[in-house]
Amino acid sequence: MIVEPPDRRGLRRITIHDKTVGSAWSLRELREVLRRLGYPDDMDLDDRACVYWRGGDSSVWPDARGWRRRAVIAVMVVGLLGSLALHAVIGWADALGALTFAQRLVGVLFLLAGAVQGVAVPAAVDYWSRHQVRLSGALVLLGVLMALATTSLLLFLWLEERELIPHVLAFLALWLWSLWALRILIREKVWRGIPHPRKFAAGVTLTALLTAISLGYSTIYQPIVAPWHFTLKSEFGTPQTDADSPYIHVPLKLYAKNTGGVPVYIVVDDYTVSGFSAKFSGSGQGMKEWKGNENGGWYNTQAEIFASEVQYEIIGSGQFQGPGTTLDAGEEFTMEKVVTVPKGAKYEMLDALLRFAVLRQDRGKLSEEFIYPKLSWMKSEGRYYCPPESCGEHVIHHGRVRYNNNLVNVTRMPRYVAAFWSPEEEPDVFISSFNFKKKKKSESIYDIYGALDVKEVEREAERYGLSWVSVNSTVSVKGLLKQAARS
Repeated sequence: MIVEPPDRRGLRRITIHDKTVGSAWSLRELREVLRRLGYPDDMDLDDRACVYWRGGDSSVWPDARGWRRRAVIAVMVVGLLGSLALHAVIGWADALGALTFAQRLVGVLFLLAGAVQGVAVPAAVDYWSRHQVRLSGALVLLGVLMALATTSLLLFLWLEERELIPHVLAFLALWLWSLWALRILIREKVWRGIPHPRKFAAGVTLTALLTAISLGYSTIYQPIVAPWHFTLKSEFGTPQTDADSPYIHVPLKLYAKNTGGVPVYIVVDDYTVSGFSAKFSGSGQGMKEWKGNENGGWYNTQAEIFASEVQYEIIGSGQFQGPGTTLDAGEEFTMEKVVTVPKGAKYEMLDALLRFAVLRQDRGKLSEEFIYPKLSWMKSEGRYYCPPESCGEHVIHHGRVRYNNNLVNVTRMPRYVAAFWSPEEEPDVFISSFNFKKKKKSESIYDIYGALDVKEVEREAERYGLSWVSVNSTVSVKGLLKQAARS
């Protein structure tokens, strides 16, 4: 029997008649191997006629401090499992829920990276134990390189905002672990066990390049170049009335079609019908009234020389399709309303305005809770309640919005969309890190606006593609009366 010298891990190979029968870390393990082969427990292992020791006698067992090797295995396994979980969390949401193929491809690549790290876990155990699989070292190296690349990218994305999130501690811990693990693997020179090291390096480089291209395309290029267009119409129809009625009924048709290539969420929408009245100004003073009062508190964006003291009054207002609904590419939505106007109304013109704010689905995803309205004047709404005498009365839609690339989501604080609608005010919407659940009971909606970071609101609107679209039409009231009389 020959007991070979200890290898770099302290393991000594055992051969009998030139046939390998096992290996041992210690004298006790050597006797266990011999016991399985039928040798007696009291066999004299120092008998040179039976046992030939190479590289040291029966007292030379470098793995006497095996706890170090087992500690390396434990730390390697914990780091690989943590990186596996991180890749799964990032990739799962994108692979199943991303809108575009490129974004789903990135998610699948992250899941594949997690699968590789899952395979690297038993490989790490094998490499630092009996090393029965030749490629175990290469698998561990591949898993560590993936962890280093991902955590470096996550830390880079986090540095763009530098927000206080608990995840950053996990990113930093895994990044430091990957540096430590890479140092250990380089010292072990694990590439010696790779059959074709150049092909292995080329495969790793190609995978990293493909991931970087897919990530850049889905995150930066595609959301920028993908166009969005809408066809909007706001049209008054032929009015109807009879001799006994003091009113005329004016049909109003509202129409919207997504003619672009990007599906969108309608975050808040509104249609408003207003009646305009003015006094005749034969002296031409109407042109000067655009400046407003002497204090400059307001101004008009248009003026007519013969129209003075122009005033408007809201006749009707409502929501169009509804906050939280979607308008896919090529989809259209039509609404028909009837506006009631007194025959004796002093309005010169009627104006119908259709407007809504959209959020691009290739950049963000709204949570389902956003669809459900909260009424600010109802105390039962909890944190959404605000006394009407302080805030007015608003229908509030509020919910979480997630970026379509989960890498961004895990490196930033949660973002929320808040939309406000009232028939007497212009609708409003903003995206920020403000969460109504943390709103103090004493705070009003106006306090919330004052606490918002304007730069953050502008940045998030651009990041998620939040934009307003609108159309309006104007018709003469006298013309409507004439049409109603002829009909």
